[in-house]
Amino acid sequence: MKIIAINGSPRKDGNTRLLLETVLEPLAKAGWDTELVQIGGRDLHGCRACGKCFELRNQRCAFGKDILNGVLEKMLAADAILLGSPTYFTDVSAEMKALIDRAGVVSLANGCLLAGKVGAAVVAVRRGGGTHVLDTMNHLFLIQQMVVPGSTYWNLGFGLEPGKAAEDAEGLRNMRQLGQAIAWLGAAVEKAGPYPARPHGEA
Repeated sequence: MKIIAINGSPRKDGNTRLLLETVLEPLAKAGWDTELVQIGGRDLHGCRACGKCFELRNQRCAFGKDILNGVLEKMLAADAILLGSPTYFTDVSAEMKALIDRAGVVSLANGCLLAGKVGAAVVAVRRGGGTHVLDTMNHLFLIQQMVVPGSTYWNLGFGLEPGKAAEDAEGLRNMRQLGQAIAWLGAAVEKAGPYPARPHGEA
């Protein structure tokens, strides 16, 4: 099975990456194919609300000049999607919000492409506001009919300077447990077979 971890922090080697890699550790040990993709600090703009994805229904965003479609292809090929963001004014980074908006609407426009996948999110936070960041990313998973595992606490790692989250022992334990939960849930989803997705808005 495959999991893609998406780093929404412009600090390529900061605390968000550290947390994502900690979640991936038990998955790699369980034999999963893991990949970490950097979107923070890269060319990724917000949704232009052009509606072309609903018109074309080709599983792509009509604006193909930035990295969105390449990242979306990786998301569609994965069994599980792990999102990570720092806390910016109690919310996700601009790049992560752009990914949520555009990948989310392309999925819905094409009959809910992400349905049945496992989705989880982690947050790097200095002090406060982290649970709202977690909520923002979880909203993507829930409207897409994805399956969201829990862990021993909210998926937060505390620290400001790069690498500081490595001192958050409880946070790291939570991340490892999250990785184990994703591995267990992924196996269950695989055994259950294709998810009976219903297109967005259908009764």
